[in-house]
Amino acid sequence: MFCNFRFFSFAIILCLASHALLADEGAKTTGQSAAKLSTNIKVEMDYLLYLPQDYEKQDAWPLLLFLHGAGERGTDLNLVKVHGPPMLVEEGKQFPFIVVSPQCPKEKWWQPNELLALIDDVAKSHKVDQDRIYVTGLSMGGFGTWALAAYAPHRLAAIAPICGGGETYRTRLYPHLPTWVFHGGKDGAVPIARSQAMVDALKKAGGDVQFTIYPEAGHNSWTETYNNPKLYEWFLAQKRRH
Repeated sequence: MFCNFRFFSFAIILCLASHALLADEGAKTTGQSAAKLSTNIKVEMDYLLYLPQDYEKQDAWPLLLFLHGAGERGTDLNLVKVHGPPMLVEEGKQFPFIVVSPQCPKEKWWQPNELLALIDDVAKSHKVDQDRIYVTGLSMGGFGTWALAAYAPHRLAAIAPICGGGETYRTRLYPHLPTWVFHGGKDGAVPIARSQAMVDALKKAGGDVQFTIYPEAGHNSWTETYNNPKLYEWFLAQKRRH
């Protein structure tokens, strides 16, 4: 009887010790420890670069970043020349800007961090006025313009998104940024409500925003916009607000 009691007591002690050991091991495996990621993310992007005719005569020039639509994605830079400033350059138009027109890969969308990396790289290698960086884009590029404004609101001087849209709550990040929005009243691809929502949100945040609607235009509201000299005059009148 005494032996059975001693064996039973020993079993209890062994069981308790095992539970304590398991609890200690559990604490070690489920606890948190500090860690750090350090890596360089490589960005590769093909783009068209236009330098003003008198580029060497000035110390710094405004930069205009143009973002094309979904139809111009791919690996053929000639597609980027189909619309907007790159098309006008091909037709012989002279701009008082450095014009940068990147190409988005097939099946991808504009990524703000990559676009900012492009701006930074061009600014390092060319005579860019850091207080006069402008962004414009059409359709998918309009969405990209709104996204870049939210990602880098204090790097830009003005934006002109055409038939795009974005996340309205992010407009509170850039009420200081002069904005001119364009959209066709009969756009069946990107409803005008997408631009209207952004304009309303930006106004509510106290933003400086203009909205031009072409009542009879469909999705192509960019041809008339980029043919309008007043757009470029407006850009040149804007400087970054610190």
